[in-house]
Amino acid sequence: MNIKNYIKTKAVAVAASVMLVSTLTACGQSETYDGFVFPDQPESVLAAVSDTYVENPIKYDDDGIPDKCLAEFESADGACHIKKMEHYYDVTLDYENHAGTEVGKAYASTVLEAFPDFHETIEPYVYENIYFAFPALTDDFDPVWERVSYLSATLQEEYWQEIDAYATELSGGVHGFNEDGHISYEEAVTFNFIPEALRSTACSALSLWGSKTATGDRVMVRLLDWDLGGDNQMCKMHAVIHAKEGDRSFTGISFIGWENLVSAINDDGVFAALLDAGSGEPYSYEGRRCYSYDLRYAMEEFTTAEEVGNFMVENSPNYTWSNNIVISDENGTYCAENAVKQHQENKGAFSILRDADTPLVDNLNWDNPDSFCVVNSFATKGNDESMYQVGNAVRFNKYNDWISSKDKFTVGELKTVLTQEKVNQGQENGEAKVENVRNPGTAQMIIVDYHTGRIQVAFTPETGPTDDVVFTDIGEY
Repeated sequence: MNIKNYIKTKAVAVAASVMLVSTLTACGQSETYDGFVFPDQPESVLAAVSDTYVENPIKYDDDGIPDKCLAEFESADGACHIKKMEHYYDVTLDYENHAGTEVGKAYASTVLEAFPDFHETIEPYVYENIYFAFPALTDDFDPVWERVSYLSATLQEEYWQEIDAYATELSGGVHGFNEDGHISYEEAVTFNFIPEALRSTACSALSLWGSKTATGDRVMVRLLDWDLGGDNQMCKMHAVIHAKEGDRSFTGISFIGWENLVSAINDDGVFAALLDAGSGEPYSYEGRRCYSYDLRYAMEEFTTAEEVGNFMVENSPNYTWSNNIVISDENGTYCAENAVKQHQENKGAFSILRDADTPLVDNLNWDNPDSFCVVNSFATKGNDESMYQVGNAVRFNKYNDWISSKDKFTVGELKTVLTQEKVNQGQENGEAKVENVRNPGTAQMIIVDYHTGRIQVAFTPETGPTDDVVFTDIGEY
């Protein structure tokens, strides 16, 4: 037994015994208990605070580690180029010289070259997400396709044509929902609508600038918590996707084979990322639109974080689920707290572009100037404060404490702080003893350094989350 737990266990036993003796000897009774035997006590499940942190935190440099290219693949028409790196796939899609349909087809064919096991890897993951969203589903997948096809019809035409061409090429003309190890057209389309139709994201984000950074320039951090899959499939699929289209260019940081955005930075330096904001409201897709594709549009069209945020807030009542979107550029960081219609009607929630000066939920404190934090709930005062449950409050407070621990941070020091917790603390046994910031579901940790313009990503390896975190330099925005 761990000595700290042993001491705690015995302390509890002693306290209980003293109370028992006090009770039995009250009111003038004079019994003695010389032969009293301490009852057996189960081992404590409490963990000392010191046990939740790694013993020797890694002292990181400011710079990320360059990655190694293992192989390269290119479509016959040059519309898609993929480098298989050691930790991720580096994908370039050429919209400047090719139509979206050509890009979609080339993307699919090149993915199958670069990732020969793509069908066998992804199809089980698609069904894991389907069964999570439709737990009573048996062999009738019509409700799934009804939802996905409805949402696909709401997309900008250029996006849908690209997805259609991609799914057609990837499937090889196979249709229907069948768990047979081959991705059909419908399964390929569904894979690209997981955030809106099935939902998997949690996440957190942090931004520091001014007096809190060593350079005075902004540093943006995003942790992507995601369903990694029963076999950690998504950890085999990390991708950095460069969409080249002149002044509409952006780089998505997500997973190979995706057309939507969960984290991205455009050529103007605007970074944006989706975060869940669970409201407990019933799901609705009729009359709604897709926030991950709206985010793609905003990143193509707008040049500042505030413009992107205002666009998302304006359209938020018509999204499928309430969500947070953290948005940053070199001048400011915001959170679009996006409340859907039913959330507004049932709980009085509202959509707002929150910044560092926005008053916070009662009893929620942020003690650090020149910094900003987002977890999986709205934080604006009066904005459905029931969302701020234990898990969200604990992580928000941890960030607050960590950032309070130093006057200012280098990028390297910030990486050390973000990786100081042990990633597995009983959760793998179903015993969530500790609410981690970085946890067994963390797929990627992204850092944008606006001083250098460089981006680093810690990609969770195929073996799953680890305390030995490597930050890979993926280039400049």
